[in-house]
Amino acid sequence: MSALYRTVWRWHFYAGLFVMPMVLVLATTGMTYLFKPQVERWEERAFQDLPSAGAVTPDAQVSAALAATPGAKLHSYRLPEFEGDAALVHVALPGSGQAMRDVFVSPQGKVLGSFDPKARIMEVVQRIHGQLLIGRQGSWIVELAASWAIVMLITGVALWWPRGRGLAGVLWPRMGKGGRAFLRDLHAVTGFWAAGLAMVLLLTGLPWADVWGSAFKAVRAEMGWVKGKQDWTIGGRAPDAGSEHADHDHAAMTHSSSMAAMSGHDHGMMHVPLGAIVARAKGEHLPFPVLVSPPDAKTMVWTVKSDTQNRPQRVSIGYDAMSGREINRDTFADKHPIDRVVGYGVAWHEGALLGWVNQLIGVLTGLALITLSVSGFLMWRRRKPTGTIGAPPFPEERPIGWGVKLTGAALFLLLPMFALSVLALLALDRLVLPRTPRLAAWLGA
Repeated sequence: MSALYRTVWRWHFYAGLFVMPMVLVLATTGMTYLFKPQVERWEERAFQDLPSAGAVTPDAQVSAALAATPGAKLHSYRLPEFEGDAALVHVALPGSGQAMRDVFVSPQGKVLGSFDPKARIMEVVQRIHGQLLIGRQGSWIVELAASWAIVMLITGVALWWPRGRGLAGVLWPRMGKGGRAFLRDLHAVTGFWAAGLAMVLLLTGLPWADVWGSAFKAVRAEMGWVKGKQDWTIGGRAPDAGSEHADHDHAAMTHSSSMAAMSGHDHGMMHVPLGAIVARAKGEHLPFPVLVSPPDAKTMVWTVKSDTQNRPQRVSIGYDAMSGREINRDTFADKHPIDRVVGYGVAWHEGALLGWVNQLIGVLTGLALITLSVSGFLMWRRRKPTGTIGAPPFPEERPIGWGVKLTGAALFLLLPMFALSVLALLALDRLVLPRTPRLAAWLGA
């Protein structure tokens, strides 16, 4: 058991040392993103609590937004959350490829201001959280760190396992102990209480990851588990060219099929005006934000969609542009069970599933992860010898039981980025370290 303990300790040490900086970044940005509705409400404070007298139609509001941005094309109209709020008209700028603008128009049809969607606070936070602001390569780094964080949690729980000790130092830290003993208790106890919640966050984030998400999508397609459109991104991109406004990445909407609807706010191609569709949308009482997208020449369908972060409450309704008749209604219950499971996970991950309770649990989990990283770093610095990385000593024997083998095999199969990194480490261990004894000694190999 001593040899096995040392082996697990070494894996935990290297995993923790690698993911420590990333955990700090992901926990901080993740806690911030939990409050997206509140932050965006504050960000739009100048466009709220406006007088409602003399209100114009949604068509007039869109016309004002397009007049203020010559050459722009309508992408969607967001219904005001409360009476007296400005409408948000989302437009694509002319000749700009993917450049978009959020134009805010008062109830009286006056343009009050606009935002670059990519520069909004929560958009920047989510791009740091998912891609480190460097695109697809950043998604690979985040996925690699998340994979090793799962290893860190599993090995950490194995090290925490009481093995006959009392509850002090297991369920709560021994306050009378000082120095290294208190840090060890703080690290172990925090890890025990947070491990389950942290594991849920890591696992529910994998469908967004580039490698894992792409593999998951391929498996779903092969097994016939696809029903309707996937509404989460993969590696910061829409899962396919036909997907609609994808969450967690505003840029993905420029790749969606609704871009075909930007042929202009043209009343000649439809009988039912925007105002009539907005009135229908208000009557549905869908969760905010509610977006109305114009029809394109192919489908001739107005689309009303609740884009709420709470995925189980999402609804998408299609209205015929010529008659106004409802022709389709897609709800969360219509999705494949696999998509519903992922949807619940995504809603939990973003702090939207259970309202403020979900946000509070997310904050506590993030703070626990930060505590683990800081306490782990301090323990490492206190015990690190000069001239080496301070890895736990190699066990003289390395027994590997069936439990360890099965756990390792499962991680290898289910976490492709972890598997690739282990192969790279094996190559380093067999090809490089024997030829560089000083590096091997520093790494504790």
